[in-house]
Amino acid sequence: MSQLSERQQAALSIKEYVDVKGVDVEALEDMLGLMYQAEQAGEVDDTLEHRAWWLDMSDHFKDKAMYKNIETYEAIYGQFYERYLLWETPYSFLSFILYMEKNRPYEKRFYEPRRCTLKITVQDFQDLEDRLIEFLGVSQPSRTGKSTLDLLFLVWIACKRPTSHSAMGCHSGTLAKGFYKECVDFIESAEYTFSEIYSRMNPGLPMVVDKSAEDYTITLGKRSRFATLTFRGIDGTWTGSVDVSPDGYLAVDDLVRDREHSLSPVRMEKTFQEYENKMLDRMNDGARQFMVGTLWNVLDPLERLRKKNEGKPGYRFRRIPALDPITDESNFKYEYFGFSTKYYRDMRERLDAPEWMAKYQQAPFVREGLLFPTDELRYFNGILPDGDSRIVAVVDVAFGGGDSLSMPIGREYENGDVYIFDWVFSTGAKEQTLPIVVGRIMGNEIRNIRFEANTGGDLYCQYVDEELQKYNYKCSCTARKAPNTMEKMSKINAYAGDVKRKFIFLDVRKATSEQKAIDSKLGITRYERSADYNRAMDEVCMFVTIGKNEHDDAVDSLTQLSMFCENPYSTVTKITRGGRF
Repeated sequence: MSQLSERQQAALSIKEYVDVKGVDVEALEDMLGLMYQAEQAGEVDDTLEHRAWWLDMSDHFKDKAMYKNIETYEAIYGQFYERYLLWETPYSFLSFILYMEKNRPYEKRFYEPRRCTLKITVQDFQDLEDRLIEFLGVSQPSRTGKSTLDLLFLVWIACKRPTSHSAMGCHSGTLAKGFYKECVDFIESAEYTFSEIYSRMNPGLPMVVDKSAEDYTITLGKRSRFATLTFRGIDGTWTGSVDVSPDGYLAVDDLVRDREHSLSPVRMEKTFQEYENKMLDRMNDGARQFMVGTLWNVLDPLERLRKKNEGKPGYRFRRIPALDPITDESNFKYEYFGFSTKYYRDMRERLDAPEWMAKYQQAPFVREGLLFPTDELRYFNGILPDGDSRIVAVVDVAFGGGDSLSMPIGREYENGDVYIFDWVFSTGAKEQTLPIVVGRIMGNEIRNIRFEANTGGDLYCQYVDEELQKYNYKCSCTARKAPNTMEKMSKINAYAGDVKRKFIFLDVRKATSEQKAIDSKLGITRYERSADYNRAMDEVCMFVTIGKNEHDDAVDSLTQLSMFCENPYSTVTKITRGGRF
């Protein structure tokens, strides 16, 4: 049996004393001194063993002292406990926060008035740093403290490991600037005790050696090519200017700008692609990440990651709703501020169910009603394959008033695949859309096209035919009556499977300048989404079978195109002029 060191013998004597006499403040003081000595000597196992005992015994002492005399407890134990918090800051995120704010008036502190709810998230961050998990996703309603908490976590990591590199990404440079300024305040303001904690963790090492209000970077310890903390909007420069070291973190906070952003599947897909291609690309092997935000809808990057990874080892997703689903009481009734139960209940009354559930309850359920989820559709890179094919197109006619004229244009191949390479989608009046439709028919060399005949569609078909005659362009223009509203929904559902299986849409990602240069050199035509195409895809990907759709023009036109491909010569009204056919 190995001989105990002098420090280990002293610790054993303290424990034996407490076993006989009971815990008192002197015993706790003595053990805390031994913990400091063990830490300075680098004996981590001893340090953590003493820490576990100290926490257990201090709880006993606190109960005993407070039971006897609250003033005695506050006078003796209060200052003593602050010493322990300082000792524990390298190991405990909670202790770091508490010590950081110890000099602030209680009502101005961030954490303690919010601890009733945020304590579970603090433990999640602790588990992330202790490598019990590799990824943490946290979703809460807006303005409930989630961003400030993850900034404090990054500041803690910077204090522990000033030569590490961590980065935070968000939806815009403006938000990144706000995060940068808040972290500078945490580090430099006399309101906080960062400098005291830093000097204890890093004796002799300078604190802030560089910071840039232009680049939103903070460097601690010593100068390096990459900063200790970097803040960037997703649309900012990442390659070559941001690095996440093996002992650092990629923090992602609020990638979705607002409700308008969230309602565009195209923008949401682009956001997710930029997250994967810009942000994740900066992580070195061993780096970890966390994502924090409000779940606006099912296309939110955080929700997509949850759906893909929840339940996997190393992944944890924490969702805290506005109202507790059992008690229907607010989870964010903080001291001095926060949001009352009445506030959230009133909000629930004002919003429709999907928005309330997603934005406030962190449970977007519209996913179950989506007929064409983004990830269930097929995509291509803009280059049409070789092989025998024909151009196919239909027009779902509209004359303004909020509805959209929808004209998907595809190339159908022998195996049944239809590549949708162009799309006219406009809310304009007839005078605006007519020349566009005529131009696309001629420009894409369409020889056979069908119009929906309802609400003036047959007349619109006639107008198009007359315009084509002026250019002596030969195209068979036909019109077909559409079913009533109930039949339309049945028709859309019936052909949804064919649309998913056979139709292939342009990818939201655009070709790089290098790819375009190669295409030009080889004479390759690469199609890209237009603004019309993006608007049409937004409508398609948010179409639901449960509840009400504001518009169905894009989805209806795809259904018509599927029916047209199936039988282009079914019963129709044919428009002919001047014996052109």
